[in-house]
Amino acid sequence: MDLETARLRLRPVTTADVDALVDLDRDPAVMRFVSGGHATPREVIEDWVLPRAEAERRANRTGMWAAIDRGPAGFLGWFALRRPRHSSRPELELSYRLRREAWGRGLATEAARALMVMSFDDLAADRVFASTMAANMSSRRVMEKIGMRISAVRMGDAGQLSGEVEYELLRAHWESSLRGRSRHRRVVDLTA
Repeated sequence: MDLETARLRLRPVTTADVDALVDLDRDPAVMRFVSGGHATPREVIEDWVLPRAEAERRANRTGMWAAIDRGPAGFLGWFALRRPRHSSRPELELSYRLRREAWGRGLATEAARALMVMSFDDLAADRVFASTMAANMSSRRVMEKIGMRISAVRMGDAGQLSGEVEYELLRAHWESSLRGRSRHRRVVDLTA
C-alpha cells in the first residue's frame, strides 16, 4: 500500500532501494542511537532487512516504506510497521530512520501520523508502540507529537540515560482524541 502525506510519498521498499538504505545507515549520526554509530552491512540489508519487510507486507499488509520527498530531494529514509512475533495481541511496532538532511522538518511526525491512521483504521491494531534510547530526545518528541505516551522505561547502567523508553498509543485514546487530527491519502493498495 502506498501512502501520501503533504510532503512525502511512502511506498514499500524494494531491492532498488538497497543503495539508498546502505547510504542512510553509513551516517554515524543517523546510527548513533541504533548501533552506536556503526553502519549496517549491505549483506544484512539485502539478506535480512528487505526479505523481512517483504514477508511482513505479504502476511500483514505492514512492512517497510521508503519515504520519498514529493519535491526534488528523493529518498529521505524509511518507516516501518511490523507485528511483533512475541505477541498474540493485535499490536504493531512503529520504527523509522531519516537522513540527517530531513531532520527537524516535521517529516517523521507527518509520516508516523499517516501510519497511525493506517494502523488503527485499516489494520485493526489495538496498540501501536515504538522504542528508542532514552537520550534520543528528537525521536521521543516525534512519538509524543503523534499521541504516544511512555509505557515502559528500561534503565541503563546506574540509571543513566543509556536506557530505553517505550511509547504506546492505544486504540481507545486514538478514537477518543486523535483520529480527526491525522490526515493521509491512500493512493494504491498493492495488497489487493
